[in-house]
Amino acid sequence: MHSFDIRTKIYYGDNALDRLKEIPYRRIMIITDPYVVQSGMIMMITSRLDEGNKEYMVYKDVVPDPPVDKVVSGIRALLDYKPDAIVAVGGGSSIDSAKAIREFAKKAGASGDIALIAVPTTSGTGSEVTSFSVITDPQEQRKYPLVSESLLPTEAILDADLTRSVPSAITADTGMDVFTHALESYVSTQNTEFSAALAEKAIEICGQFLLRAYLDGNDTHARKKMHVASCLAGLAFNAASLGINHSMAHQLGAKFHIAHGRANAMLLPYIIEYNSYINKHSRSQKEYPRQVHKYETIARVLGLQNFNTITTIRALVAWVQFMLKEMDIPLTISQTGKCSRSEYFQAIPDMADAALADTCTPTNPRVPTRDDIIEIYEKLW
Repeated sequence: MHSFDIRTKIYYGDNALDRLKEIPYRRIMIITDPYVVQSGMIMMITSRLDEGNKEYMVYKDVVPDPPVDKVVSGIRALLDYKPDAIVAVGGGSSIDSAKAIREFAKKAGASGDIALIAVPTTSGTGSEVTSFSVITDPQEQRKYPLVSESLLPTEAILDADLTRSVPSAITADTGMDVFTHALESYVSTQNTEFSAALAEKAIEICGQFLLRAYLDGNDTHARKKMHVASCLAGLAFNAASLGINHSMAHQLGAKFHIAHGRANAMLLPYIIEYNSYINKHSRSQKEYPRQVHKYETIARVLGLQNFNTITTIRALVAWVQFMLKEMDIPLTISQTGKCSRSEYFQAIPDMADAALADTCTPTNPRVPTRDDIIEIYEKLW
């Protein structure tokens, strides 16, 4: 027997932020990053809370790749303030931080059931509807994905007005993160008809609207569509999990501070090729592993139907590479300028071990060996 449910209540569309006026909580802790406060974007949140006569405080110490010490300071702030609810405002780092802060505060003795309302300002992580949170240990240079049903937000508010000021580079990185979430969940060993439907729709939207949102930040229709796609992809991977694309990207972020969505995007062509055994099949072959046909289906969703199965999958790889070039995302690690060749190759064995141990690896459609992971990292240079 299997089950499928969506536990987070989702508010979306025009004026979705008005939900904050009517939330059934009196005392609110806002968790966000300095940019949201300094840019004035926070006013879009606080003005609604003021209209709803809510009390609130703002915790703004979130940084990218949330480190353990920032989570600890957030727990202290929560235990001092004793809120009824948390409103997490920002990208994946803010929402992931809020999840971890709430989770560990409960373990540290916070009383009552604290609601979590996630308000994403980027269209990328899908964290507003998932039971995942990724925390970084800078000393160990490791990212630790936390996975628990108790991490799920109570509500998600999708208002694309919050994404208008997102720079084009971040639109590109987060948009490819959406695409990677959807594609990895689609070929995951835990994929179901329910998660597949969500993933396919997210991919279809990316194919139509990601480049539009990148080229024109004021294209509100494209922004709204990508905001919904991010949530759909989050629902898909929350149900089906992910694969080694994410396992390997987590290590690139922890070691070399490559943005998560960007790391995913750079790895994706290599992962599609690896999972498809693309260089090991003959073109006349009749039977392929299940994931090969699933990649072929996605290619068709994107309008990439080709001569046969293998050339269709090659067209999918080429489409991903085309998107990276069009949106100025590096194709290789050497192009990022984040490290020297010797630094990178020296780190590969440890990154491979950590990727194999990552919680996303068991649901990858092809079971990887350490040598497989090392070879992909080497190609990525």
